Amino acid sequence: MDHPKPFKSFSDIKNSQVYSYLMYLNTRRRNAIDYYKSLKELQSIMKHHSLNTFFQSILKLTSGETVGYEILNRSSTTKVFTNTETFYDFVGQSNQVFSFEGFCRNISLKRFIERHKENIQEKSTLIFINIHPHVLLDTNYHSGETYQLLSDLGIEPTQVVFELTEKSAVTDFPLFEKVLSNYRSRGFRIAIDDAGSGYNSLKTFIYLKPEFIKLYWSLFQNIDKNIEQQQLVKLKIEYAKQSSTEMIAEGIERLEELAFICEHGVDFVKDML
Repeated sequence: MDHPKPFKSFSDIKNSQVYSYLMYLNTRRRNAIDYYKSLKELQSIMKHHSLNTFFQSILKLTSGETVGYEILNRSSTTKVFTNTETFYDFVGQSNQVFSFEGFCRNISLKRFIERHKENIQEKSTLIFINIHPHVLLDTNYHSGETYQLLSDLGIEPTQVVFELTEKSAVTDFPLFEKVLSNYRSRGFRIAIDDAGSGYNSLKTFIYLKPEFIKLYWSLFQNIDKNIEQQQLVKLKIEYAKQSSTEMIAEGIERLEELAFICEHGVDFVKDML
């Protein structure tokens, strides 16, 4: 029976399978500890409602009228979550997506009523709420709960626009189209953010038939100086007109960019100048 040769140097140890396995176990241990810390922090945020809620106006370009608001929730900076991106990255990778989405939706609507009670009485103000597409597909999600909350708050489903976020693409289009049809039958509408890699194709627009498409700021940045950029945006605007989809431009910063979207018939603008 052969016995393993003794290590002669630290270099021999580092190059051994035993060392590699120990390093693997150590990495898994560190990852598990980091996950536990992040999970506890997320649960604490939900328990204490430690989210900052912002309301970004959606303006109609032809009149300057505020037609609605997009509700955004941002976590405060902590040792665990150094910025909003790391926070939402963790939520998306955790087993808390479903519960966090429900928490976020509830707190968004309640805080909207507290802040914009006079607007909601008009029954025409649109409320854009970010939602992960997988939540809509989850059989555990009961749309009736959202419907009841809206009723309690005096909000009509026709005022609510579910904005599909996340970069994860929808793969089963027929199923998702059926799910969206169910929500539309109740009065809800759908918006798609053109920024995400999961939704930036005309194919997705055709299948999901959103009522609104948000065009990302990078499409408009210095658009007056870039012919190819202009052609791409014109293509999207033309599709929107043919499909009765309304377009929302996001992050316009210059008067030249504003002039371009006004000239070519973009319907709404967010974060203007």
